Amino acid sequence: MTESTTYPAYDDAGDDDTGDDDPADDDTGSDHGSAEFTLPSDIDGEFESLAPGSRGSAAIASLRARAALLRQVRRFFDDGGFTEVQPPCLSSDQIVDAHIDPIEVAGRALLLPHDQAAERYYLQSSPELQMKRMLAAGSGPIYSLGPAFRAGERSPRHNIEFTMLEWYDIDVGVDRVIDQTIALVTGVLPNVTPLVVTYRQLFRDHLGFDPIDEPLDSLIAAVAGVDAELATGLRDRRDELLDVLLTEVIEPRIGDQSVLIRNYPLSQAALAQPSSDDPQTADRFEWIIRGLELANGYGELLDADELIRRGQRNNDKRRHSGRRPLPVEGRLLAAMRHGLPPCAGVALGFDRLLMLSLGSDDIAAVLPFPIEQA
Repeated sequence: MTESTTYPAYDDAGDDDTGDDDPADDDTGSDHGSAEFTLPSDIDGEFESLAPGSRGSAAIASLRARAALLRQVRRFFDDGGFTEVQPPCLSSDQIVDAHIDPIEVAGRALLLPHDQAAERYYLQSSPELQMKRMLAAGSGPIYSLGPAFRAGERSPRHNIEFTMLEWYDIDVGVDRVIDQTIALVTGVLPNVTPLVVTYRQLFRDHLGFDPIDEPLDSLIAAVAGVDAELATGLRDRRDELLDVLLTEVIEPRIGDQSVLIRNYPLSQAALAQPSSDDPQTADRFEWIIRGLELANGYGELLDADELIRRGQRNNDKRRHSGRRPLPVEGRLLAAMRHGLPPCAGVALGFDRLLMLSLGSDDIAAVLPFPIEQA
């Protein structure tokens, strides 16, 4: 893969040219790559479920493993100069994503005085919105390790409520947070240093065409080879066609490898800024380990007007798929207009990291109580 590379352990945060005043630029970064996660000594690798209805589906051993990993993650960021924050889980604002459905709570259910309650609140699908408000207020580098919620997501890899690790570093680009992500994860899983490849090169290598320049008809034909009916239904939706090819064709070929995909098409930027080295792509990456999407990171968008445009486009996609549109105007926009510092951030599924560390293929095995038992 001509555009791919591999990343060494994160051994010096100061290698980036972002300036000497970055709190993450101290010597503590040199310890991150060598700190490995170890299970408590009384855990023997057997994680049998407890009796249904008594204490939940996770064995006491996995609860202890969870506690140990929580300590490991917090130590990584505390030693790196980050401040842990606790964003609210319930807000009248919500990031507008085309495919993620937040859990809604009617304002009247909060029993607030009439003039204080919003019409609708959302259990947050990510702490991103609130954390960016903190960044705009001058928080400096921050991380959050807490619950997030997404409606309709329950599978061996999903639970309605899950633990999200999210962090933001300031005055850095996406390369810095890629290095941080690799350092954190390889401290837990030492043998998963990823192959790093661009989205474009991944498609060239596995499907023989450039995903951004390829004509739409060719994408439809490629998806028809997977599912003809699906290809017909998605015939005018380029990004969805590409997503089918990625998840149904390319990811199975990746298999048990560790692959970090970067420079997604600009049309799939989410809240990432355009990439400086390829203007048709965004400063966005995703890391897949053994078929499990673990982390998603951005060089963060700073343009409030562009955020509005992307929110409107995502709401168009939501309407097209039968979903309720979400509010575009909100407190994040006000914070961005006030001034969001240059920053990069990562969202990482903590439960999935624990699954990988314990060799589990079912998220229920690492949760105290999955939704059906909560």
